[in-house]
Amino acid sequence: MLTNSDISLIRRGRLYSSCVRSSMLHRSETWPVRKENEVTLQRAEMRMVRRMCNVKVKDRVPSKELRESLGINYIILILQQNRTRWYGHVLEKRRTDWVKKCMEYEVEGCRPRGRPKRTWKVVVQKDCQARNLNKEDATDRSRWKKLIKIG
Repeated sequence: MLTNSDISLIRRGRLYSSCVRSSMLHRSETWPVRKENEVTLQRAEMRMVRRMCNVKVKDRVPSKELRESLGINYIILILQQNRTRWYGHVLEKRRTDWVKKCMEYEVEGCRPRGRPKRTWKVVVQKDCQARNLNKEDATDRSRWKKLIKIG
């Protein structure tokens, strides 16, 4: 269905967003995503987008044009939106809630050698900095929704 030329590109884009992308990003709000994970997701998405539009890499059509023709956003922006939405929910929880405790938990003891693994909290804080969000914004749910919404 995604490659069927009888279906308009916008419909194919909606179908892709609701079925394929939602499966790709299932539970993504809790992923501590690294750069290579983002690149892998982008590559997989662009392969599917090119296939839906019946365009080859050799045709040298910009990704932005293909996305606009399908009416979809960048997968990384959707990933950030999912994380910030979940972060807002976690900030609203009571201190006694186990989800909030897990977010604020600090492991005791010595750390192993080398660079520490990238944590979800660090990733979300970078997302919030990129969108100029702070913890106080999350107290107003309707405002938070508007701030994290993409396009």
